[in-house]
Amino acid sequence: MTDYSSRRTMMVDTQVRPSDVTKFPIIESMLAVPREAYVPDAQRETAYMGENLDLAPGRVILEPRSFAKLLDAMDLRPGELVLDLGCGLGYSAAVVARMVDAVIALEEDADMAAEAERRLAAGGVDNAAVVTGPLTEGAAKHGPYDAILVEGAVETVPQALLDQLADGGRIGCIFMEGRLGVARIGLRSAQGISWRDAFNAAAPVLPGFAKVAEFTL
Repeated sequence: MTDYSSRRTMMVDTQVRPSDVTKFPIIESMLAVPREAYVPDAQRETAYMGENLDLAPGRVILEPRSFAKLLDAMDLRPGELVLDLGCGLGYSAAVVARMVDAVIALEEDADMAAEAERRLAAGGVDNAAVVTGPLTEGAAKHGPYDAILVEGAVETVPQALLDQLADGGRIGCIFMEGRLGVARIGLRSAQGISWRDAFNAAAPVLPGFAKVAEFTL
């Protein structure tokens, strides 16, 4: 029988802590949430590898290092409402739910959303609600949000999403430029969104978040 608990500890000790992620709530949550319970069943044996896990075309579960560093850079706090954009099968929502007041887990794939709801319920996660809808539109009726976590890469972020941030709210996502990517944190203020680079990372660009090609004569 596979000892997933030991693999989880090894993941944190070899992929998360050495990446300068030291905030206790992140470490505690990633040690507590069984990642293998939120990956496709056929991939349970690879749940703790240091790479993105494929869910569907253009969709992955972010590898542990990038995920942990995003959480660290976003500085999530108790009492906050977080939009988990592209929740997949619910892993990110389960981790974040231990750190904040409530999570809206948005998923546009109806089958994945239903599976996320089932798995989160089985895991006893009662402060994360799964919502089905287009990722590019967010979930405005449940906002505004203190933070938006994007589970995948982008080339551009729709204004409709940025508008769902509360004043002082943060959005974290990986921007891809060709094969190179950088995770950036956007902070909303009265003047708009100001972005800062956080660390290098890579992931597939989410469907709908690619830049529209500009044609020139």
